[in-house]
Amino acid sequence: MASVAESLSRLDIGGDWVASAPPGLRRNLFVLSPDQVELAKLLVEMGQNHVFEHWADPGVDDDRKNAFFEQVARLDTSYPGGLASYIKTARELLEDSKAGKNPFDGFTPSVPNGEVLTFGDDSFINFEETGVKEARKAAFVLVAGGLGERLGYNGIKVALPAETTSGTCFLQHYIESILALQEASCRLAEDGCGTQIPFVIMTSDDTHVRTLQLLESNNYFGMQPSQVKLLKQEKVACLEDNDARLALDPHDKYKIQTKPHGHGDVHALLYSSGLLNLWHDAGMKWVLFFQDTNGLLFKAIPASLGVSALRQFHVNSLAVPRKAKEAIGGITKLTHADGRTMVINVEYNQLDPLLRATGYPDGDVNDETGFSPFPGNINQLILELGSYIEELKKTGGAIKEFVNPKYKDASKTSFKSSTRLECMMQDYPKTLPPTARVGFTVLDAWVAYAPVKNNPEDAAKVPKGNPYHSATSGEMAIYRANSLILRKAGAQVDDPVTQVFNGQEVEVWPRIVWNPKWGLTFSDVRKKVNSGCSVSQKSTLLLNGRDIFIEDLSLDGALIINAGEDAEVTAKGRVENKGWILESVDYKDGSVPEEIRIRGFRINKVEHLEKTYDGPGKFCLEA
Repeated sequence: MASVAESLSRLDIGGDWVASAPPGLRRNLFVLSPDQVELAKLLVEMGQNHVFEHWADPGVDDDRKNAFFEQVARLDTSYPGGLASYIKTARELLEDSKAGKNPFDGFTPSVPNGEVLTFGDDSFINFEETGVKEARKAAFVLVAGGLGERLGYNGIKVALPAETTSGTCFLQHYIESILALQEASCRLAEDGCGTQIPFVIMTSDDTHVRTLQLLESNNYFGMQPSQVKLLKQEKVACLEDNDARLALDPHDKYKIQTKPHGHGDVHALLYSSGLLNLWHDAGMKWVLFFQDTNGLLFKAIPASLGVSALRQFHVNSLAVPRKAKEAIGGITKLTHADGRTMVINVEYNQLDPLLRATGYPDGDVNDETGFSPFPGNINQLILELGSYIEELKKTGGAIKEFVNPKYKDASKTSFKSSTRLECMMQDYPKTLPPTARVGFTVLDAWVAYAPVKNNPEDAAKVPKGNPYHSATSGEMAIYRANSLILRKAGAQVDDPVTQVFNGQEVEVWPRIVWNPKWGLTFSDVRKKVNSGCSVSQKSTLLLNGRDIFIEDLSLDGALIINAGEDAEVTAKGRVENKGWILESVDYKDGSVPEEIRIRGFRINKVEHLEKTYDGPGKFCLEA
């Protein structure tokens, strides 16, 4: 039988790396394919001998060995620069972390340029109108790689109802909002545009199949399937120590442990997909990035897109006013001693010490507006497509990473559990040149930001006065926003009452919900409501259709109006009934569906008036 050395020689496998390879790998080299040998060489040269130490002799576990190399190949091809680059970067970042190096050393913070909007004023309406015109030249990207486990919900987060009055899930709401923008933008176009706004969803192993099923089982919620593209992000390798040794799965020694890399992957996925160039060639100008469970976001999108267009921002971060030291990152301009500048999100626990260390003895403090001058980042970005493509040509979409190991003790020599590199979508501006126009748009939180990310137990522990960011508060925020918008449009809307659900004290406003095409912008709402309307606190108003006009309507109960595409409906008079009542449920009650019990209430539909107008024509609902 030929010696291992002779076998390796015939396979043209040689070099110093073979001599340094562990015995388990050397015994198996002659049964590996050339591609597998190359991957083995990469691992050995990157100091990863330990992954082969337990390998059985050839003929034993061969299928598992092949699966190992398939995984390594995926990890290598899905990361910009490959696995060698990942390990090299990891070693540098782990060394910095152990040394306690401050990533902001040498930088001085200041307040960047941006636009602070007041909902409903003339400036806001002008920005909204511009944004609607620009929308047909925009593509939307939803980052939806997460499950709802942190919420106490086992489905994908985008399948969760944004509110339970209509039962519309987040994904349906987003698609209907994009379609409403598409329709409104094309109506304003001078060329009789038939543009379809592209919609990309970044998924993960956890969410990909279920997202596709949700779309297909609902006919894509009215969107053309060709408009929607799903891009699946891969996970990255876990690291077991400061030398960036790859962590093996504790249950399978032929498998590398992996974890999500973070939503910053969206940039590399878009770049490698070729979509950006297709969009550019089709005349697209903007890319809007948003996250999976903010039911208010599209109330802020038209005006924010208008800001990007009129201010000619290459990067526009959507933001809300934040109190000094509030637990939300601040949009900050950083200027380095060497002249470099960047406008990025700085986490709240880094911003205050950074200010104190650079000539602001009081740190992060509120100004005369009652808020910090550094607005709160809500992780929604609008990028100008041309400059975005040029930047990604340089970076391949790679985003500056960070590592956050949990050390066992102060010596920082070992970890409690494996760690990995992470990256965030909003760190894209870190590599931009000083000439890039990077700004922000601030809108009040009541109209722009109500994320759903905390389960009932965690939300109930939130200090009084701070946002709960739960399914309960997220739903109540939608009712509040719609009630306040109707008020600003001239309607009389009763004040809320305070109730407690799942240990969270919330304001309960009238349950007012409309389809996006009814009230895409404030101007739309203002045209369809007059000052003679009144809505009581106990009321529910659900509007499904574009051309529904509310004139001198007095509502004290529940009213649902459904109007077809060619129906124009005017509602007036007094509607009074027992309405729909919120009833408390215990989030620990397993007999109640998860999506209901995480809110702490269900809707008892005691009595309502529902009117449907399908055919073309003008109709009057006069109660």
